[in-house]
Amino acid sequence: MIFELAKQINMITFITSIILLIIGYLTYGKFVDLFFNASSKNITPANRLADNVDFKVLKPWKIFIIQFLNIAGLGPIFGAILGAAYGPVAYIWIVFGCIFMGAVHDYFSGMMSIRNDGKSLPELVGKYLGNPVRILMTIFTVILLLAVGSSFVKGPAGLLQHLTNSKEIIWLSIIFVYYIIATLLPIDKIIGNIYPYFGAFLFFMAIAIFAALIFKGFNGSLNLIELTPATFHNFHADPSNNILVPMLFIVISCGALSGFHATQSPLMARCMSDEKYGRSIFYGAMIAEGIVALIWATAAMAYFGGPDGLNASGLAPAVIVDKICKSWLGISGAVIAILGMVVCPITSGDTAFRSLRLILADSFHINQKPIKNRLVVAIPLFLAALIMCNLEFKVIWNYVGIGNQALACFTLWTGAAYLKSINKSHLMLSIPATFITFICISYFIMAPNIAGGLHLNSSLGYTIGTIAALILFIYFCISHKKENKSTSAK
Repeated sequence: MIFELAKQINMITFITSIILLIIGYLTYGKFVDLFFNASSKNITPANRLADNVDFKVLKPWKIFIIQFLNIAGLGPIFGAILGAAYGPVAYIWIVFGCIFMGAVHDYFSGMMSIRNDGKSLPELVGKYLGNPVRILMTIFTVILLLAVGSSFVKGPAGLLQHLTNSKEIIWLSIIFVYYIIATLLPIDKIIGNIYPYFGAFLFFMAIAIFAALIFKGFNGSLNLIELTPATFHNFHADPSNNILVPMLFIVISCGALSGFHATQSPLMARCMSDEKYGRSIFYGAMIAEGIVALIWATAAMAYFGGPDGLNASGLAPAVIVDKICKSWLGISGAVIAILGMVVCPITSGDTAFRSLRLILADSFHINQKPIKNRLVVAIPLFLAALIMCNLEFKVIWNYVGIGNQALACFTLWTGAAYLKSINKSHLMLSIPATFITFICISYFIMAPNIAGGLHLNSSLGYTIGTIAALILFIYFCISHKKENKSTSAK
């Protein structure tokens, strides 16, 4: 019946993709949870290490919404729109990437933190991949989060400046003040209180666009392009500089796989009262984000009559969101668009700085219960962010995409090493880790210079990427066997 409906409104690929994500949560998500062996018998850090600042029990539904906003922001909207320029092949990455890579990545980054006293990502990397890697990851993560946080200051400030015809410095100051307050205060005071409202807004925004798609499908005003053998190719207007593999896998990150999420999951790991909530909070929030990405990728293609029309428009994602909301949702749509492009990045920016504070506090063993200790860590971070805000937004963002997926690569290998440490099969994480290793290395070689790459020959990129990824996988498997033999001998 559902597929007949999808056929009737010319949305077979879109509806099928959403159904697959839901099935993925109910089946593979449950399998991942059982494989990890989440148990209510284990006392969580929120109960055992409660400090009423960062380690604070929150209600599961609140944690889900906070996690969703932390990892989402404008990522599954802007990234999905940029990914839609490649055509309906983007559906494949969003669906299967989300189920088998992104949601697993988010689940393990959160649950490993719970099993390790709520530690942040670099500390987990250090424990399972070694201290030299921990030092590298601490530096890398701090730089990436500073870039993300600074971007999510300049972006909203620039839009508010345009809307109010005022000076950008005014809005920069207001957003910075909010970030400082949200970073320093206990998690339940600001984030725990206002995020449910922001979350309701973001869900409403996605549901409204979804409803508009369905309605317009019924009245025949939309005719979506389906994923078929004939449309299984790169639609991008500049395919030589935007090669499908690996570029699509970097452009669409938050809707499929994002290393940034691994910096956010430990924040919520410190607030969970029971491990049994892990699947809905970590795996579930990523599935929800995948659905949002599907909606916006579909909306972008539908609004312009297909990926060719989307490419021909030459419009930035923010402008496209504004046009779709105004056209499909009227005056309320204009309000939604404006609020979305302001609120969504801010909800990721504040937790980016909060996780930065915790990462450095973990690294230097600074107790974060006293407010003076939080200030000692936070003040240098905001000074660095203020300096970074002097850079152009595009300059900062060009390197966030590949940095984001490189971080996901390290997180997946860390999860695989964790499974090795408890004598379980690591393939659930090492296979995705091998794939994204190939993507990152080939991207570094093939992508244009302005996108953070060397812009070399694609054959060279594929060859080096494949060889490097396979060598790393083989080495990981061999070292796994050696460790098992060593353990057995003992």
